[in-house]
Amino acid sequence: MDPTTDNAGYAGDAGTARSSLEALRAEIAKAVVGQDPAVTGLVVALLCRGHVLLEGVPGVAKTLLVRALASALELDTKRVQFTPDLMPSDVTGSLVFDARSAEFSFQPGPVFTNLLLADEINRTPPKTQSSLLEAMEERQVTVDGTPRPLPEPFLVAATQNPVEYEGTYPLPEAQLDRFLLKLTIPLPSREDEINVLTRHAEGFNPRDLRAAGIRPVAGPADLEAARNAVAKTAVSPEITGYVVDICRATRESPSLTLGVSPRGATALLATARAWAWLTGRDYVIPDDVKALALPTLRHRIQLRPEAEMEGVTADSVINAILAHVPVPR
Repeated sequence: MDPTTDNAGYAGDAGTARSSLEALRAEIAKAVVGQDPAVTGLVVALLCRGHVLLEGVPGVAKTLLVRALASALELDTKRVQFTPDLMPSDVTGSLVFDARSAEFSFQPGPVFTNLLLADEINRTPPKTQSSLLEAMEERQVTVDGTPRPLPEPFLVAATQNPVEYEGTYPLPEAQLDRFLLKLTIPLPSREDEINVLTRHAEGFNPRDLRAAGIRPVAGPADLEAARNAVAKTAVSPEITGYVVDICRATRESPSLTLGVSPRGATALLATARAWAWLTGRDYVIPDDVKALALPTLRHRIQLRPEAEMEGVTADSVINAILAHVPVPR
């Protein structure tokens, strides 16, 4: 496959699609150093038609990661900086009066794209945050009573800063549950940070990804073929029961006030299937469920205040549950 061809040139069979999606890591690594788990999470979200919440301190390349993914997939992408004065129509679009025709016409907002980067989503009030709910769930925007479908594929990648809470509006549980995955972007290791600085010293410009050598290695046809293959990935009754047992255990945990809902269980099964297919299997094993449990469930549970004061985290609760729930053989 020639990765420089346009979308019409991409092959649509499952084997080629897997190879193309695996090549994403190498392409994105030309711009982003040491974030393979986040790259994999974004690909899993695309395969599951889900959305991603990226959490990390400023300066760990959250925005660059999403832009690099869009370039490597040759998808249209737009960025919205969420601020306290942002209005819902600034995201979804609005009706604009045309003086020449004396009629109102719809002016699409930035949500009409393949990959929407919602930067610092917790800095805008709930009214504007909720403007994304219909887009994320129904993949359409309703303006003046008229539903308008969004492009396909469509993914929201929202970022938030975990250490700066002044002037922020925490996402409510209902909206957090709309995100398929919550990916934490860690600070780089010493070796990776040296690599980052070396690249900048050699002239790397994060605003010019083409100059960095990133080129499209997959397209919408590959994504569609991959999604069809994921849908055929076999799930045994034992695996289904394992997913249910994990999620039910969160509802009984003494450290939590809110456990995982059935929607969360469905999400865990979907992400495990996508991961199984990406790793070259046409069936799901318990390790697939374990691999995706943290990013799929960590934002769907709520800690008790006393547990939080004792240093308990969402990840530690999920890890403890994974250690205790019997694994099917």
